[in-house]
Amino acid sequence: MAKKISIVIVSYNVREVLVECIDSVRKALEGIDGEMIVVDNCSKDDTVSFLQTHCTDVRLIANQENLGFARANNQAIRQSESEYILLLNPDTVVYENTIRGCLDFMDAHPEAGGAGVRMLTREGNPAPESRRAIPTPWVAMLKMLGFTRRYYMSDLPWDEPCQIEVVSGAYCLLRRKALDQIGLLDEDFFMYGEDIDLSYRMIHGGWQNWYLPYDIIHYKGESTQKSSFRYVHVFYQAMLIFFRKHYSHLSFLLSLPIQAAIYFRATLALIPMLGDRLRHFINPSKNRHQHD
Repeated sequence: MAKKISIVIVSYNVREVLVECIDSVRKALEGIDGEMIVVDNCSKDDTVSFLQTHCTDVRLIANQENLGFARANNQAIRQSESEYILLLNPDTVVYENTIRGCLDFMDAHPEAGGAGVRMLTREGNPAPESRRAIPTPWVAMLKMLGFTRRYYMSDLPWDEPCQIEVVSGAYCLLRRKALDQIGLLDEDFFMYGEDIDLSYRMIHGGWQNWYLPYDIIHYKGESTQKSSFRYVHVFYQAMLIFFRKHYSHLSFLLSLPIQAAIYFRATLALIPMLGDRLRHFINPSKNRHQHD
């Protein structure tokens, strides 16, 4: 018989936070017919051996290469048969009532295809990315210019359920019936952007996305060095993939400024990194002393 929920966690060199995440999910799953599936994307730490020894209740898929976030999640989804799938980042801690509360809401709202929660920072503050709008050309342009109120749907209350447009991939509860209709994650996205694309397709498939006032802690960025060239490249490349996929029909005069803005923001993000590398190259001994 199919389980109620499958929790899918994709890991990459984050054993310590992954173990904390698994422990929190165990407590949150008490009394619920659920399972955990960890897909490890060829971690170089001892994640796989540790899970095989100490987490025998977790289904493990150990990849021999880093397949990216979308492909790894799809692997687990295809191997599960549950009514709901929860995509969960390894750098999260789930509160004990969160999964049950979300499932109760989804059961009571059959029109809901996806749901996210209130993600808290290390300091306990609600993270703006808990509720996001689809980055249409207009919304994306506003965000690029620093006007983020519309993108983060800031007018919505934090303490009651609300319909939103984008469910964060850090905690993304999905109804299998909806996935069967709209398809799985788009594997053209290696990391970042796949949650926006999935949410977009969910809404255009006639389903609703919801924000629910249940909590997780999200230690944002534990699995990604956001000061790396690779992060900047992958993040802004994902933005371009989404824009070209869903807004390629727009006129050249409209699409060109958006793409130019994406490249401009990527360049701005890279400039400080180039400066740091140049300073390190010129005076490596000073850099060493600063980190001693």
